[in-house]
Amino acid sequence: MGFNAEMPYYDLPLLPPRVELETVRTLKRAIGANKALAELKGVGGLIPNQSILLRSILLQEAKLSSEVENIFTTDDKLYKAFSENNKQVDPHTKEVLRYEEALWHGYRQLRQRPLTTSLFVEIVNIIVQNESGIRKMPGTRIVNSITNETIYTPPDGEERLRNLLCNLEEFVYAEGDLDPLIRLAVMHYQFEAIHPFGDGNGRTGRIINILYLISQGLLEIPVLYLSRYIIERKSAYYRGLKAVTEKNDWEDWVVFMLEGIEQTAIATKDKIVAIRKLLDESLETARQVVPRIYSKELIELIFEQPYCRIEFLERKGIAKRQTASRYLKELARVGMLQQMPFGREVLYINLPLFQLLTK
Repeated sequence: MGFNAEMPYYDLPLLPPRVELETVRTLKRAIGANKALAELKGVGGLIPNQSILLRSILLQEAKLSSEVENIFTTDDKLYKAFSENNKQVDPHTKEVLRYEEALWHGYRQLRQRPLTTSLFVEIVNIIVQNESGIRKMPGTRIVNSITNETIYTPPDGEERLRNLLCNLEEFVYAEGDLDPLIRLAVMHYQFEAIHPFGDGNGRTGRIINILYLISQGLLEIPVLYLSRYIIERKSAYYRGLKAVTEKNDWEDWVVFMLEGIEQTAIATKDKIVAIRKLLDESLETARQVVPRIYSKELIELIFEQPYCRIEFLERKGIAKRQTASRYLKELARVGMLQQMPFGREVLYINLPLFQLLTK
């Protein structure tokens, strides 16, 4: 019986796929992707304070991954909400911040446990803010948002979905010499095809990607995200998923994903190098221009995220409130920060960092 998009895909094959995954094309592309990933892993240490790198880049990924699901906020709203640490923000920004929270949860849990269905459920529960877990009711369909045409109907039935996820877990940790990046491409397709949750599957799947890379020792910290690559090639992404389902076309899909890993690793490495260069320049500028208030801790603090507040300096023990206010005003006076009224307070924006992160 052929594939029918209107019917639940009960014939979704178990892993591993019964095709040759390591072809000349995929292996050639895997070499480039692994090289780029290794270089990215190597430059992570360029940032002395890892929170500088992680919080800033991770929030961008949260924003872009949510955009794949048509959840939009602005960079300005996102960083303001994060710097204010206030839950009274608009719903879309709140959803983006929940994605960031879910990724951190997965990263912390990965130190104690493997990638399993229970962890996937915890991640999606944070993203969607409920405890629904694995889908129990039938009727889920993937539709074209413009034409309302059914593109794909995933399998249903909680027991069936759990069995498919169990098979996915076994594939993730199966012994063998399959290139781990090729394995990632396969597991990403399979997770999205299982579509185990009522909502949040795409975002959960992209978090699983980065956690897998860390679990395999290919990265030490969560800094590689494919969301921008997917957004820029959204039609090709969904076309690739569809071709695996309908034609068993694994080779093109694997190549697509490996190209994404390579391009994203190169772009992220360049961004990290640029952040480090900007940090070094800012440290030297502060030493020369404002030597009376200079401290390495102060300058590194204004790189933890683009927006800074007086209380951030207080929390770090850099200065008491009045002195902290004077420090930030002085950095604004010499052009290292820009003041921005925000309610009864003033936020201080590191504009060059903001522009680096959002370009």
